[in-house]
Amino acid sequence: MNKIYDLVIVGGGPAGVTAGIYAARQKLNTLLITKNFGGQVVGKTIAIENYPGFKKISGQKLIQKFERHLKKQEIDIKNDSVAKIKKNNEIFFISTKNKNKFQAKAVILASGADPRPLEIPGEKKFIGRGVSYCAICDGPLFLNKIVAVVGGGNTGFEAAIFLSKFAKKIYILEYGQKIAADETNQEKVKRIEKIEVITSAILKKIKGNQFVNSIICQNQKIKKNINLSVDGIFVEIGFQPATSFVKDFVDFNQKDEIKINPWTCQTKTTGLFAAGDVSEVRNKQIVIAAGEGAKAAISVFNYLQKNNL
Repeated sequence: MNKIYDLVIVGGGPAGVTAGIYAARQKLNTLLITKNFGGQVVGKTIAIENYPGFKKISGQKLIQKFERHLKKQEIDIKNDSVAKIKKNNEIFFISTKNKNKFQAKAVILASGADPRPLEIPGEKKFIGRGVSYCAICDGPLFLNKIVAVVGGGNTGFEAAIFLSKFAKKIYILEYGQKIAADETNQEKVKRIEKIEVITSAILKKIKGNQFVNSIICQNQKIKKNINLSVDGIFVEIGFQPATSFVKDFVDFNQKDEIKINPWTCQTKTTGLFAAGDVSEVRNKQIVIAAGEGAKAAISVFNYLQKNNL
């Protein structure tokens, strides 16, 4: 008979790691399943300046500290991705893409979110040939090139700042009339002459031959198309929750985020909890994701105690 865990955590970002630490300290028999540590965002973040205890630290270094802390706990860790979750009576059955099968009395979904695509002509064709969703991964490939960053939020501005180390020219394309990035990032960008911010810009098409060579964007105010010569496009317009394996057990809001009880992180399915960017928590911040992971783990402990599981 297969081992039945008290808890299976899906995801190795701030929410999942924190949940794992809290669960282990509460002596829950826990398994954490993740393809890699860091989640979809943190490991790719260039500089973090708002996480308590660190004046400035790279996302990669911070998640390494998370991982080391987690691995000091009594917890099982499986390098894999969840493909499907079922529930029979009080037990969850978890199947992975590598054909592993696990059972648990409770599950915390902390699978984060995948990069949100533009859904425009040329995007899929040029993925890996000029279209990228990770500036820190692919930025060095664009030495002395011209690139565009799509998205005027903090992630877009941080990507542009990082790319300024390599590219000779960077356009930031913001859909709205106002910039969404905070004042600190805006001030940093203003000091970098090679970065140009274009507001009210809708990217309409990505063009090229073997590789990207230009984009067409429309100025919303005057409804005029602009053709920009670029060698690369970095898409920074947010993320969509990674929830395909659990659609039958949860409700979603308009952003496809999992609806939860804000006090406990529990979904509509008893024993199934969600934490971090995959959930409907409004502000997507590392410290908030970690706090939600802690809340979810404590809620699991209370759930198991209350139901004598």
